[in-house]
This record gives sequence, C-alpha cells and structure tokens, in this order.
Amino acid sequence: MNRFSFVAHIPDTRQSLQTASQIIFENKGNINRIHYDRQIDPHTAFIEVTCTCEDYQAIREKMISGGFLRTSIRSLPFLKFKVKVPHKSGSLLEFLKITSGSEAGITSIDFDDTGSMPDIVSVSLILNDTGKAEELMNVLREAYPIEILEYDITGESLDRTIFYVRFAQQIRKYLEDDKDEELLMDFLKDINHTVQELTHLGNDPEEVFDNYLRCGEYLQSTTGNGFYADVQEIRLSDSLTLFCFQLPGGGSIFLFENPDEIVMIDTGYGIYAKDARKLFEYYGLDIDGKLKYIVTTHGDADHCGAGGTYEVPAYMHPVTLEIIRRGNRAWGSKSENSILERVYTTMIALFSRWNPPREENIRLFPGSSDEFRSIFPIIGRMNIAGVDFEVLISEGGHQSGQLILFSPDKGLLFTADSLMNFHSFSKDRRTYNSIADFLVTSVNVDSDLARNERKALLEMASEFEKETGMKCLVCGGHGTISVLNEEGKLETYEEPEHYTHNLVQ
Repeated sequence: MNRFSFVAHIPDTRQSLQTASQIIFENKGNINRIHYDRQIDPHTAFIEVTCTCEDYQAIREKMISGGFLRTSIRSLPFLKFKVKVPHKSGSLLEFLKITSGSEAGITSIDFDDTGSMPDIVSVSLILNDTGKAEELMNVLREAYPIEILEYDITGESLDRTIFYVRFAQQIRKYLEDDKDEELLMDFLKDINHTVQELTHLGNDPEEVFDNYLRCGEYLQSTTGNGFYADVQEIRLSDSLTLFCFQLPGGGSIFLFENPDEIVMIDTGYGIYAKDARKLFEYYGLDIDGKLKYIVTTHGDADHCGAGGTYEVPAYMHPVTLEIIRRGNRAWGSKSENSILERVYTTMIALFSRWNPPREENIRLFPGSSDEFRSIFPIIGRMNIAGVDFEVLISEGGHQSGQLILFSPDKGLLFTADSLMNFHSFSKDRRTYNSIADFLVTSVNVDSDLARNERKALLEMASEFEKETGMKCLVCGGHGTISVLNEEGKLETYEEPEHYTHNLVQ
C-alpha cells in the first residue's frame, strides 16, 4: 500500500465533497488526511489516501472525469468591466447567458435599475484561460457599450474565492523554476499540511501563509543590489586572519586565511553564493586559488546550502550527510516525523536555492567517540590554517550531527547554532529568524538538549579564560564573534563593519 495525495477541486454544490470522498471509497482508497476550509478557499480541498498503485490510477481517472481533480495551480484570467444593457425586460438574463457560455465564473455583480446608473451592470469574472477571456471581450464589445476596468492574467487580482490559485501565483515568484507545475503542486500540498497542523496549535491560517511569503520575499530581496553583510576581520597572528561574514538571512560564513590557504566554516544559503564571492573579492580573498576545504557544522540550508558551488572537500558528520540526502532537518532526532520540520526543510531549500556539497566532495568524521570535552565527544582533530582544533559532536539539541570546533590552545570556539550572541542580531535578522520559529515552533529539534549544550559551551569558554587568562572567542552560527563579559554574558568582540555591493562600485 502506498500513500498518495490529491488537490481536489470542490464545485459549488451541496454534496461535492461527499461525492469526491465516495469516489475514493468505491475505488478502495483509505483517506488518511483531508483539509477543507471554506473560509480559506471554498473550491479547494487537500486529500491524502492509502491505496495500491492500480487503485490510485482508478481514483485519479474518476476524479478527473468527475471534475474533482486539480492537476495544476495556474493563474486564471480575471476580468472586471462595466457594461450598458438595454433597459427592458430580460436584458440582464440575456447578458448572463453570454458570460455563462464562455465558462466564466462570476465573482461579483452589481446592478440596480432604481439606482443612479439603472442600465449599468458592473461585473467581475474569472475564466478558464486567456483565450476564453479574449473571446468574451470581443463578443461583449459587439453586443454592448462596455468599459474594461481591469484585465489581469498574473493572478494578482484574484479574490479570496480562489485563494490557493492566488497564493500559488505569489509563491512562483520565489522559485528558481517557476514553470515546474508538479513541484508547485507538491509544495502547495505540503504548505496546506502545515496550515492544518499549525491551526490545530492555535495559529491563524492567514499568518501561516503570510510567513511562507515573507520568507521568500526576504531572501529574494536581499540578493543582488539588496545584498549586505556585517564583517569582522580579526588578526589572530601576523600570518593568520579570521573573517566572520554575517549574511542578511541565515548563518554566518567563517574564513581562516594565511599566506598559503583559506579554510571555510559553513557556506551560507545557496541564493547568496554569487553575492558572497563578490564580498570575498572585496576583502582580497582568493577563493578560487586558495580555498582548500570546507567544514560543514550541520545540515541546515543556511550553513551548507552553497557548498555545491565550491569544488573542494567538505567535512561533516555522517548524520549531516543523511539529513542532506533525506531533505529533513530533523532526521535522527525525536522530531524527525514532524510534518512542520519536513516541510520547512523543503520550503527553505526551494526559496534559498539549496545547493549542498556534492557527495563526491564529502569527507566524513567518525560518528562517535569515547573521548570527551565537557559533555561533547571528541570525534576528531584537525589543523585549520595552522590552528589545532578538536572536533566535537553536539548532543543534537539544535540538530543531530552538529559539529563544534574548539582550539584549546588559541581559545577559538565555533559553536554552530548551539550558542549565539542574540543581542548582536540586527532587527532585520531577528525578524527573519522569527519566521523559522513560527513555522517549526522551535528551531531546535530537542529544546532540552539545546539548553544543556548552551550551558556546557558557556562553561567551556569560562574555564578556558580562567585557566589561561586569555579571552575565548565564541563564534556562533549567527551573530557576531563574541566574548564573555564580567556577568558571563556574550558581548561583541570588535564591532563589525557594514558591507554592501555599492562599496565595490
């Protein structure tokens, strides 16, 4: 038995939903999920069924023949006009026969023969295709004096009675391949599933839809001319510099540079890859000539999503590789079956142009170890641009397989998303990060483990400072490189400078 999904068209009749369900039942399908809400869209339902492949084909054919199956979510022509009809009995009926003959759906009509314009009918229509729209306008022009107020084929003017068509049209703007109808349909089914789940948790469906659109809009608007970064350039020695590049959305990119090599820790989103190269060039970093390898701390798109643009080895934990393969940021955790986590991973991959390291370039650390630093197993050691690091594996609070890098000699602690200086986030970054918090309820796949990790990492930094008298530079996955203040809180170490592409011009 397999699980299949349908986007069902629900005609405006009393028993249409029941009829669609009857088709599924009669063809041996078992409904596992159904979501229909007239307040969102009275003509669209989302149905998941379990059945055999043969029965699925039978259900699909019956749904199509009955007019119950949407095979695409495409824009429909919207036409709004005023027409002058003769002031005689039956003239309105004659006009309506013309529109119904063009398979038009009336979304609004305004006519009053006792009003200030007794012979004017104001009408809004939705048609099945642009050909029908053009044909109808020609017929109406021949029969009546007519004023076209609006003609739209983009979907922007569609009213709420066909919400999902309008929403899909907005989503298209943020997809790399906006012509892939099957991908869009699958994505829309996933989004609807999260709407259903988050509504059960007490959230407003409109807020759910809005957060998806906000995410796509933010990422798209912060590329190209809208791209910026906040940059810390820290001289660790005469021959070694550490850069922290805070991108507009998502995680930071860290670069170690010495005269012989550059090593990258995390890559940012794929959508920022071209902008990041321009940024690196501005700071005199020869990525093409000197980049030796990448360390990928974990499998979230904002940390590994541009890895495929660099043809160098990428080191990661085996679980991170599996997260990339499965496309589920919560894989390997107690939240791995969460629909919210799975769909968020899909969404951010699509919107951020997911391009993780190619598998032939991936190098894996051991999965575990009996040697510990604090609560974290030491799964390896590596020399990064002349600095010795212990490679630790987190407990899996933020994400399973997440790495932590610690240099006990230099006091450099790369904590990925287990510990960050939240006070250093700009307003825009805080707002953007709130989208993920809303859509998955928590960016951590296990909040209890995440708390343990934060505490242990702060203690590691504090112990290093007590033992050496040196400052421990805490390099969180987001925000600034920071140090502990007298109260044991993180504060920014060396204020960053702000970069935009205008600086290059």
